[in-house]
Amino acid sequence: MPRVWFEDGLNRELREANLIVRPVSVTTREKIDQTSWAVALGGLRTLVATFLNLRAHGLFEETRWDELGDAYDTLVDFAPNTREYWLTGAWHQSNNASSYYAHDSDLPPLRRKAEWRAAIQRGREFLERGLRNNPGDWRLQAALGNLLADTHRLPDFSAAADAFSTAVEDGSTLPSVRRNQFYALARAPGRENEARKLGRELYADRTMRTPTLMSVLFALESQTKPAGPADERAIQLFGNEKAAYAALSHLWLRTEDRYPVDGVADALAGLERRLAVPSGDSVFWRKLNGSVPSKDPFAR
Repeated sequence: MPRVWFEDGLNRELREANLIVRPVSVTTREKIDQTSWAVALGGLRTLVATFLNLRAHGLFEETRWDELGDAYDTLVDFAPNTREYWLTGAWHQSNNASSYYAHDSDLPPLRRKAEWRAAIQRGREFLERGLRNNPGDWRLQAALGNLLADTHRLPDFSAAADAFSTAVEDGSTLPSVRRNQFYALARAPGRENEARKLGRELYADRTMRTPTLMSVLFALESQTKPAGPADERAIQLFGNEKAAYAALSHLWLRTEDRYPVDGVADALAGLERRLAVPSGDSVFWRKLNGSVPSKDPFAR
């Protein structure tokens, strides 16, 4: 009996360290045919996963979303440490299936919206399960952050910021991941101070100074009621009038992204006076006259 306890504990530790694969569950055995099961028993789980992946692609092309979800559940049981299967399975649910229900489904509107929400939630849960099977995988963390920061798919900006932060801690060196952490923090209620601090840290690195980053930083710092006219502060941040006007105009029109816009209207008004922008070209006229259509598929 002590030997059994020792071996069970050792196997558990080895599985948690990803040094041996987990046994295929009974549920998975019931979902695959006898030939695939025989191959899997022979140690060729990767080969079985490859065939299941091909089958899943066929289900995607036929928009058979429930069966597709089941296929990926089975697939990752065979290859729990293959990142691409987790990424692709989550993408199909959260993006492809949700878009289908939002735009192409013949279901009644209320049912469409319910299925849309459910598909996004399944994609999130699939990524989270992938992270439990692959702790420390920053690419899966970044993918989760991207999903949670998507304003068209049930955003959770605070959780997105945490996912991007963890991706950085787990080894990501991509500048885009750091910027995405900042953008998520900027939209997370109650975390504006964190966002301002991170924004200034990123701004100090000239390679990080994208128009969006500087525009969001300007709006965040405007929340603290700084001294001086808004247009002068914008020029100081961006370096010149034209750069400030172009970037802040873009932010002002991107309403679907839900970025803060504190102080932006005042800055744009002052910059338009400085640049002598004709009234017909004013960013305010463009926004008022519907240059920014809603992307919400359920908007009425």
